[in-house]
Amino acid sequence: MGAHREVPAGTGSGSGSDPEADEARHTLVRNIVARGGLTDPAWRAAFEEVERHLFVPYYYVHGIGGYERLWGEDPDPVRRRRWLRGVYGDEALATRMRDGELISSSSQPSLMALMLEALEVRDGHTVLEIGTGPGYNAALLSHRLGDAAVTSVDLDPEITESARTHLAAAGYRPTVVTGDGARGCPQRAPYDRIIATCTLPSVPPAWPEQCTPGALILAPVATGLVLLEVRATAYGPRAEGHFLHTPAYFVPLRGASPLPEPIARPGGVPRRAIGDELFRFLLTLTAGSLDPHEALSLWEREERPQRERYGVTVADGRQWAWLDDPEGPYTWPLGVQSRPVPADQDRMGPSPGGS
Repeated sequence: MGAHREVPAGTGSGSGSDPEADEARHTLVRNIVARGGLTDPAWRAAFEEVERHLFVPYYYVHGIGGYERLWGEDPDPVRRRRWLRGVYGDEALATRMRDGELISSSSQPSLMALMLEALEVRDGHTVLEIGTGPGYNAALLSHRLGDAAVTSVDLDPEITESARTHLAAAGYRPTVVTGDGARGCPQRAPYDRIIATCTLPSVPPAWPEQCTPGALILAPVATGLVLLEVRATAYGPRAEGHFLHTPAYFVPLRGASPLPEPIARPGGVPRRAIGDELFRFLLTLTAGSLDPHEALSLWEREERPQRERYGVTVADGRQWAWLDDPEGPYTWPLGVQSRPVPADQDRMGPSPGGS
């Protein structure tokens, strides 16, 4: 079941006052459902009722000579319709730039739907979101669980203040905290679920420590999404689980250790391998542990394993990635950054995410 929201007087939020936006939103939901998403009626209701355009009053697209800003108050009706089409398209949107660098975005809606359903939330659960972005994901969580159950953290005070404004305009008031997401939010702990919408070099150890036994953590690591279950042990919490099947690209967690820098394609590694997304996932996951040739040998020997065969374990002050078995022969420490990840110079870079 979903939670009721507060609709600010005079805003028209939820009143159907913008038929064009309403139709665009319902079309987006129908398209996600047609592709197999939003099977949970509660999450489908959230996507049908939370108005994304309230969270992205403007965004940036690539234009001639740089970025072009599209905004909902543009006096040109053609440009406003273009803005609205983008808002309710199934794409990530660049929502905040600084000195030409993307620092915040709104994630691709179908990816958001997949992640939220993977959390397997139930009524009464509390959720910590890392990476507030424009606040849309926090609104979806608040719609599902109620404002009191949702805490969202972002490092940038401009981002959190803007998100609070968007959320209030849409009728939601979760707790939005300005702080270092890698440290979680201990003052609101414990949590039944943690969801991150920013790419991580490894899982911050503070997160399992702030979870209830049986909690789930869903986080972008390498170019995938890992779903960890937290168990209590005599030595402290142990978080462990597999990657989901889907690729995922997000803005890096600000304040975390730097991600590996891409370099040119190494000699001796076939172009077909570098161009394969699953091989690049392995390269990113094992950066600092395997060189590209070792990774290629493993990839071919194991018959090009899918993401679901990989996993991550966080326990006893350590964490490592693995293939098939956390105690098996193929394990790699996470957070080791001594070797950079090769880049495929012939393919477009990934679209960033956010929330």
